[in-house]
Amino acid sequence: MTTLNSTFGMEYAPTPFMLRFGRREVLVTRDFRKRYYPVNPLIECDTGVEPGHVEVLLMRRWLLILSKAH
Repeated sequence: MTTLNSTFGMEYAPTPFMLRFGRREVLVTRDFRKRYYPVNPLIECDTGVEPGHVEVLLMRRWLLILSKAH
């Protein structure tokens, strides 16, 4: 019997990475948040958590966060 902790399965998650295009940054990561609304199956756009950020959810799985570089 195994014990489960809160990090179960996280070791198999891909590492997020950031791309920089001039004065813009794109962070690519897996989306682990629970969405309490119906999500478009191909692409979903939303405002980010911080001002100036745009979140793009691709195929209900990949989250792209677009922002200005600091």
